Amino acid sequence: MTQLNTRRLGRTERQVTTLGLGGQASIQWAAEGIDPIAIIEKAWRLGITYFDTSNIYGSSQQHFGEAFRRLNLSPDAAQYDPDARKRIFIASKTHFRSARRPEGERFRTDFSDGMGDDFKVQTAVDDVRRSLSLIFGDGKGAYPKEAYLDSIQFHNINTMDEVDMLFEGFTDQRPDRPWMGALAAMLDLREGTNRTGCNPGNEKLIRHIGISGHWNTAAHIYAIQRDAHHLLDTLLVTINPTDCRFMGHRHNAIAAAAAADMGIIGMKVFADAAYYHKAVKFSNVPEDVYLDVGSPAIPSRELIEYALSVDGVSTLIVGIGHVDDNPAKCQLEQNLAAAQLDTPLSSEKMKQIEAKVVAAGKEGANAYFQRRFLGLSAPRNVGVEADSSMPALGRTAVRVSWDTAYAGAEAIERYDVLRNDTLIGSLPWQPQITSRRFHFDDVLDDAQRGKTLEYRVRAVDCAGNSAESLSQTVGIE
Repeated sequence: MTQLNTRRLGRTERQVTTLGLGGQASIQWAAEGIDPIAIIEKAWRLGITYFDTSNIYGSSQQHFGEAFRRLNLSPDAAQYDPDARKRIFIASKTHFRSARRPEGERFRTDFSDGMGDDFKVQTAVDDVRRSLSLIFGDGKGAYPKEAYLDSIQFHNINTMDEVDMLFEGFTDQRPDRPWMGALAAMLDLREGTNRTGCNPGNEKLIRHIGISGHWNTAAHIYAIQRDAHHLLDTLLVTINPTDCRFMGHRHNAIAAAAAADMGIIGMKVFADAAYYHKAVKFSNVPEDVYLDVGSPAIPSRELIEYALSVDGVSTLIVGIGHVDDNPAKCQLEQNLAAAQLDTPLSSEKMKQIEAKVVAAGKEGANAYFQRRFLGLSAPRNVGVEADSSMPALGRTAVRVSWDTAYAGAEAIERYDVLRNDTLIGSLPWQPQITSRRFHFDDVLDDAQRGKTLEYRVRAVDCAGNSAESLSQTVGIE
C-alpha cells in the first residue's frame, strides 16, 4: 500500500488522511448495480483513515457497519482487530441540540433504515447510541461494550440560538434540571461521567465532539467563542471555489477554527455535484449522485487541491458515486490521488480555479446551502467608555471596544480607529475566538476636555475594501 499524506486533525492530535470518505453519495443513495459496501471496503484497502456518516443519512450507518464487520473493524466481528480500529477515525452526527427536555415526550422517528420499532430517539444521547447500534451492533439499540465513535458532531448549526441551546445547563448540570443542552451530556459520554444524569451507565461512547454547518459562518464563530473549555475539537464546513461568492467560511469560521486549533474537515468540495450534472439543490435520490470523474470544464483534481490549500484544513470528506477496477474511471482512486498535495496552491492558482468555475457558469452552485454574499461587514457592537483615568499622567483615556467584523471575499487585514474622522490608530486583524473584545485606548490631552468626541471603527481587508461602524459619542469632562 502506498503511504498516503496525512495531516494533524487539530487538537485531537490524530493524524488523518487528507481525503476522507463521505457517508452520502452512493453510500446513502445507491443506484441499481452499485454496491455501497464495496466503496467503503475499497477506501479502507487504499488506506483512507477518516470516515464520515450521520444519523440522517438513511442507510449510511448500516452500510458502514456491514463493511466494518467484513474488515474486522467492528467489535462484533469474529476476528476483531482493535489496533486496526484505532487507526481509523469514525465521525457521525446528530441534529438534536438537547440531552433532556422539560416536556418529556418521546417521539418516534421513521426509521426505514432497519431500526426496530421500539427504538425511540429524542435526544443527542439517543442519537449516539443509535449510531453505535447501527455501525457496530444489532441495528435495534444494542451495541458491544467496546464500541465507540471517534467523534459526534452537532449537525448543521445555523443560528446563534442553536448554539445557545447546546450550551444550556453546561454550568448547572444537576440531574434534575428539566432542560439540558446536548454539550454537557456529550462531555459525560466522552469522560464516562454522569453529571447530567444522561449517562447512568458511566459509558465512554465518544472520543471527541465537533460541530458542522453550511449556511451561517457567524454561528460557527459564535460557537467557538462560547467554547471556553475547548470541548469542540472539530469543525466540518463547506469549502470550495465559490465560497467567496457567498458569505464565505474561508476567512471567517475556518480562520477562527484554525486559530482555536480545531481540526477542520472540508465538505461540499464539488458543491454536492452542482458543479457537474445536478441542479442547485440538495441531493435526495440516486439520480443526483455523480458517477464520472470531474469534467473537462472543472477537473475534480483542481477542486480537491483548492480545498486542501485553504489554511487550516486537515482533511476533506468527499462522497463517492462509483468505484471501478480501472483507476482512470474510479472516483475514489482519482480523488485520493489528487489529495496527495505536498505544497499548497499559490493564491494566484486558487484565483484561476475560482475563475474557471465562474467561466463554467457555476458561480451560484452554493446557493442552496450557503448564506448569500454580504461583503465585508463593519466591526460589530462598537462601544466607547471614558472612565479609564490615568492619574499618573493627569490624563483620561477613552476605551473603544468592538466585536469582530465578518470578512467578504478577502481576508481582513486591520481595524482602523477614528476620532472625529481622524485616524488615531490601527490594530492588526486576528480571529476573535473568545468573548474578549478588541479594544483601543485613546489617551486624551487637555485639548479634548469639555468636548463630545465621536468614534468609529473601520475594518479594512487585504484588497483595500473597507466598512465602518456607526458613530459612538462620549462626553469628556
